[in-house]
Amino acid sequence: MTRLFTARGTRVKVSLLVAGGLVAGLFAGAGQARAQYVGQISSIVMDARTGTVLSQSNADLRRFPASLTKLMTLYLTFKALRAGRITLDQVVPVSAHAASMEPSKLGLRPGSYLTVEEAILALVTKSANDAACALGEFLGAGSESTFAQIMTQQAARLSMNDTSFRNASGLPNEEQMTSARDLATLARHIALDFGEYYHYFAVPAFYFRGRYVPNHDPMLKSYPGADGLKTGYTAVAGHNLVTSAVRDNVRLIGVVLGAPSNETRNAVMADLLDDSFRAEGIAPVQRPLVLARNTVAARRRAAFGHGGVVLASSRYRADGPEQVADASIPLSYARLRRGAHPAAVHVVSHTSHAHPAARAHVHLVGMGQAHHVATAHAKTRS
Repeated sequence: MTRLFTARGTRVKVSLLVAGGLVAGLFAGAGQARAQYVGQISSIVMDARTGTVLSQSNADLRRFPASLTKLMTLYLTFKALRAGRITLDQVVPVSAHAASMEPSKLGLRPGSYLTVEEAILALVTKSANDAACALGEFLGAGSESTFAQIMTQQAARLSMNDTSFRNASGLPNEEQMTSARDLATLARHIALDFGEYYHYFAVPAFYFRGRYVPNHDPMLKSYPGADGLKTGYTAVAGHNLVTSAVRDNVRLIGVVLGAPSNETRNAVMADLLDDSFRAEGIAPVQRPLVLARNTVAARRRAAFGHGGVVLASSRYRADGPEQVADASIPLSYARLRRGAHPAAVHVVSHTSHAHPAARAHVHLVGMGQAHHVATAHAKTRS
């Protein structure tokens, strides 16, 4: 059976594989369930304040989350911070297991340390699997498997009924699965429940021990009003994205899973968010030229089945399943750096003395306030 997925002119032809093809994960019991509809897009857009679903397509199909798994790792980190069980400058030991994770990674060495805040930043910018594993072990009493059980239990408490976790990073595991609806629920809870930490998702870059680490979320620089959350990719998951965007005090949460390319994923997300803002009575905002051009190109390639240039350059490591998209600093922040609104720049430096081995120094570039003020100015100019 063939189905056409449509998002304001973006048409992606997909096939549902049935008997003799791919077996979808609908067996009894989460441990036996299997995910995946390769090449079929799942999506949903939700109003973050009310939880109202504004758009959905295959939103309950079980999918592999890839690095979107890290959203739950971050949720539980924020929860522990809120409860006072950990602190931002507390050191996180790096085990041999954590250091052995496949890329994308920081390249942490066994026996080294990083702080909780460094780990958070590594997850939201580089999507570092070694940092995610180390943080999971730290929160799971030394065991990533124990932490994965805590992740799954938390998912159940949030009514993420199609979700189970087996690791902290999203590296492939056939029993680790979720759905577009569940990820929208999780992203909504992150934005609403942990507002004091949500600004981390908008950080365009940070310095880790002298290295500049950029944020890989292309929507931050290309979609007006976007302020996070996460990208993800593996060969079996496809190109995944969770985005939150705010216009006129309305926050939307969008999820796109299983796209065939970053370009298609970004274009579908932008179209869905535009349509949903329009449904909320909010007038469209002109997109930056780079996204507008690539949105048109993505529609053409989706319709005719051709490959093309992605919105942000990407690298694929042959020794690991994760593809990482390199994104430059958001255009709005670049304008701030050139002096258009110098009062809006908010740079935070944090030095940890909690453990001499950590030698932690986190330099957040354009964190929080700068992004939101820049977005507001960009909107008025559109």
